[in-house]
Amino acid sequence: MISTHPVSETLIRSILQSALDPTLQQDFVSANVLKSLNIQADRVSIALRFGYPVIHHNNDIIALLQKLLIPHLGGLKLEITIDWKVNKHLPQANLKPIPGIKNIIAIASGKGGVGKSTTAVNLALALQAEGARVGILDADIYGPSQPLMLGIQQKPVIKDNKRLEPVMRYGLQTMSMGYLVAEDAAMVWRGPMVSSALQQLLFETAWDEVDYLIIDLPPGTGDIQLTLAQKIPVAGVVIVTTPQDVALSDAKKALSMFQKLGIAALGIVENMSTHICSQCGHAEAIFGSDGGIKMASQFAVPFLGQLPLDIQIREHADSGQPSVIADPTGNVAKLYQKLARRVGAELSLRPRDYSVVIPSIVVS
Repeated sequence: MISTHPVSETLIRSILQSALDPTLQQDFVSANVLKSLNIQADRVSIALRFGYPVIHHNNDIIALLQKLLIPHLGGLKLEITIDWKVNKHLPQANLKPIPGIKNIIAIASGKGGVGKSTTAVNLALALQAEGARVGILDADIYGPSQPLMLGIQQKPVIKDNKRLEPVMRYGLQTMSMGYLVAEDAAMVWRGPMVSSALQQLLFETAWDEVDYLIIDLPPGTGDIQLTLAQKIPVAGVVIVTTPQDVALSDAKKALSMFQKLGIAALGIVENMSTHICSQCGHAEAIFGSDGGIKMASQFAVPFLGQLPLDIQIREHADSGQPSVIADPTGNVAKLYQKLARRVGAELSLRPRDYSVVIPSIVVS
C-alpha cells in the first residue's frame, strides 16, 4: 500500500543526511547512527545510537535535529531518543584482546613537557563524565605522574593471590608503578626490565570491563613504545604536542613511528595553544600558532582540538584534582569534554573487532 502521509521516510532521511554531527563530523545517516525511524499518524519517532558516550552531547544533538526537522513535519510531534554503545575496535596486527578491556587508547608525545600526562588524565575523566567505564595506566615507569595528579597514595590490593586490583579514584580504574615504589625512588632499570614491568602492570591488573583504557606513555620512541606496538592490542593513539617547532619535530617522529607499526592515529591534540592570563584573561600564542593543525594536515590525520596554557590546569593537577574534577562546569573542563567526545567519535569510526561477538565454529 502506498503511503499518502505528507511526511515521508525519504524526506526525513534526506534531512538527516544534510545535518552534520559536530563531533563525528559526518551526517547522521553516513555515520550509521540512525537506529530506527518510525512515522505514525501523529508523530515522527527517531532513535539514534552512537558508538561513543554522549551524555553531555544529547541535548545539543536533539536541539539541532528539532531545528532542522520540525518545520517539515506539518504539525506532527517529533520524538528523538539517543543512546550509545562503545564497541570493541580492531587493534594492530590482530593482537588478542585483554580480558576486561574493550579498547586501549595510547596517549603519546615525542617530547616531554608538552602536558601529555595532564591531557591523559583529564581525557580519561572526561570520557567517564560522558558515561563510559574508563581506566588509566601510567606507563611512565621512570617518572610516573598519575599518582600525584590523582592524589593517590595507597597501594593496590592483590586479588586472588594473582592479580592487582585497580586503585579507584574519582570512579577511574587506575594503575601505576608509582603505587608500588616510594615517591622519591629512582627506577634504575634497563629497557627489557621496563618493558616487562609495563606488561605486568597491564596484564596482571584485574581491569573491570572498561570501555576505554587510557595508557599514558612516556615521551620518546623507545622500548616502552615498541613493547606497546608489538605485544599490546592498541585501538588507537592520540599524539599531544605544543605549537612550537621543537615539540612538533619530535611529535612527527612519534606519529610516524606509530603509523609504521600499524597503530591507528586517532588524531592530534595541540596543548598550550594560547597562554591565558590569570589577571586579565588575555590570550596570547606564546609558543606559536596552529602548529598542531598544520601537522594533522601534513599527516592526513584528524585534528582533535586545542587546549590552553592555563595556570588553573597546572594547579588542579598538582593538587590531585584534575580540572574535569576540580571545576567540572568550567571552560577548561568543557574543552576536555569536547576532546573526549572527539576521541571517542574517531575511534567509533574505526573497523570493529567482530571476533568478540561472533563465536568460532569448531567442527569435530
